[in-house]
Amino acid sequence: MAFVEPVTLRDRGVRLEPLALAHEEGLRAAATDGELWKLRITSVPEPQDTRAYIEAALKMREDGNRFAFAVVEDATGKVLGSTSYHDIVPAVKRVEIGYTWYRQSVQRTHVNTTAKLLMMGHAFDTLGCHVVGWRTDNYNFASQRAIERLGAKKDGVLRGHALRRDGTIRDTVMYSMRAGEWPEAKAQLLYLLERHAQ
Repeated sequence: MAFVEPVTLRDRGVRLEPLALAHEEGLRAAATDGELWKLRITSVPEPQDTRAYIEAALKMREDGNRFAFAVVEDATGKVLGSTSYHDIVPAVKRVEIGYTWYRQSVQRTHVNTTAKLLMMGHAFDTLGCHVVGWRTDNYNFASQRAIERLGAKKDGVLRGHALRRDGTIRDTVMYSMRAGEWPEAKAQLLYLLERHAQ
């Protein structure tokens, strides 16, 4: 039995469902909204690589390393992007949240906060995780701000850690949240979402 079992999570008009080949067309359209693959600091697939992107995520799910979701607008079924649990370590009850991207038209809306709230809640409250982590490119300042808004703590920087799509070597900024920090972070995120809804 896998540590992360297939599950669909939903709240505030956002649905996270297990990523499948059936999402290929919607995911391609989401990436095209803003030509997101042109950003050197993200992992968004180029349109012609969407199927391979999904197949790679499904292989990682099979291996127990990653569980990818399609982020969907609940009312319409429109694919808004994707996010994943990854670097899943059942022995210490730790997951990371990443591989996250959204079509440009829904960035800086309630979508990311809602998706993260759903994933963090599932990780801490259902899976019993002790720690949830995040990592991002040292030049992805928007991502760093978004992670910090979730209440995560900066653990440090792994220098010379990974290759970017353009072949340059990136430093990776690491963040985490412990289970004991989750109740306060959850209260803050709910507060922010309520303010956004007004």
